[in-house]
Amino acid sequence: MGGVERMRGGSGGEKMYNTSTPMPTHQLSDSNRRIMGSHNDNRARNLRVYQAWKGNNIFCLGGRLVFGPDVRSLFLTILLIMIPVVLFSAFVSRRLIEDFQHQLGDYIVVICAVLTAYVIILLFLTSARDPGIIPRNLHPPEDEGSSISADWPGSQVSGPSLPPTKDVMVNGMVVKVKYCQTCMLYRSPRCSHCSICNNCVERFDHHCPWVGQCIGKRNYRFFFMFVSSTTILCLYVLAFCWVNIRKIMDTDHCDIWRAFLKSPVSGILVLYTFICAWFVGGLTAFHLYLICTNQTTYENFRYRYDGKMNPYNLGCVRNVLEVFFTKIPKSKNKFRAKVLVDSSSGYAASMPMSHVLSPEVPKRSFDIEVGKRQAVADEDFEDLQSQIDSIGGLERCGTQPRHANWDHKANWEITPDIQVLAADFGMEPGLADEQKISRDH
Repeated sequence: MGGVERMRGGSGGEKMYNTSTPMPTHQLSDSNRRIMGSHNDNRARNLRVYQAWKGNNIFCLGGRLVFGPDVRSLFLTILLIMIPVVLFSAFVSRRLIEDFQHQLGDYIVVICAVLTAYVIILLFLTSARDPGIIPRNLHPPEDEGSSISADWPGSQVSGPSLPPTKDVMVNGMVVKVKYCQTCMLYRSPRCSHCSICNNCVERFDHHCPWVGQCIGKRNYRFFFMFVSSTTILCLYVLAFCWVNIRKIMDTDHCDIWRAFLKSPVSGILVLYTFICAWFVGGLTAFHLYLICTNQTTYENFRYRYDGKMNPYNLGCVRNVLEVFFTKIPKSKNKFRAKVLVDSSSGYAASMPMSHVLSPEVPKRSFDIEVGKRQAVADEDFEDLQSQIDSIGGLERCGTQPRHANWDHKANWEITPDIQVLAADFGMEPGLADEQKISRDH
């Protein structure tokens, strides 16, 4: 759109403007400088999905590991597992190796180490993976004509809006699904929005602070295995610490309190593992009940299916098979995929780059998620466009407004800063009008 353009002046002369050379920024007015800055800021940047993620997740290894925002609690959980195992292996197992013959004592230590490694692996499989996050929509879904509730806030505030719930059929029963204002989608059955991670999660069970992650469709199996194996580890350490105390009592012919004084680490571990076994053991029993009845923790506390039919209950055997022996679905998010991100809003979506900014709507392509700043820029841009259009009309009519604020040399010609703005936004104001005037003459 470069070259030299001619603009007619009020005295019949012509002004020459070189549109290929931009006007220096210091010659522009403050408002126009702001509009041009907004236009330049809205140019898209090429990032990966995890770098522009709008949830509260923490990513590691270039988006390959997905943690919750409270991932620091994961280190506390690891310490609570590792410290008693190290104490057991360093102090208690030494006496057991001496007391048990035929290398049985060595096997006790090896089994403890293997079980601990298995628990830590399950912990990372639970914490460091996508629990079943549903990608956000770029725009709210279109209303399919469903009725809007009278108590829906959007019906009083902003006119017609999407209904808060919709009815879907699950195993022959009607289930209400809710609309998520944050993710701009109707949640699938059993999906809920986690306020901590700020994501909608499929088959949302709960957000576990001990693993620092939501528990959902893609990691519930590993979560249950982690809790149950931790229970087994606690009982294992508890049992052999108690065996060590009994051998001290038999060897030294003393009571239990003197045995604790001779092996204080065994006494501490007995107390510690007993308390932990009650906690994780009770949690294991509770989730075993949820699995057999095909419930989630969220559903159990919120809906209480005891008083009504559970539409997801397929029977005890089929419920267990569904949790442990079905294929884990792939993640719906490609965290390492490249996307175009609007620099003004920081918005990105987990889709190909060609779909993020639509070329069919150039005015809205500046900002997918239109905010207050972009709305102001659009209004100013429309004002400039209307001014340019009015100039073209004055050329055709040969008239002049009384109070128009134009350049003093030619009262109705386009000022240089407006001309540069028109060139920057891809417009050619006055070119079509000039051609028309030439044909008229």
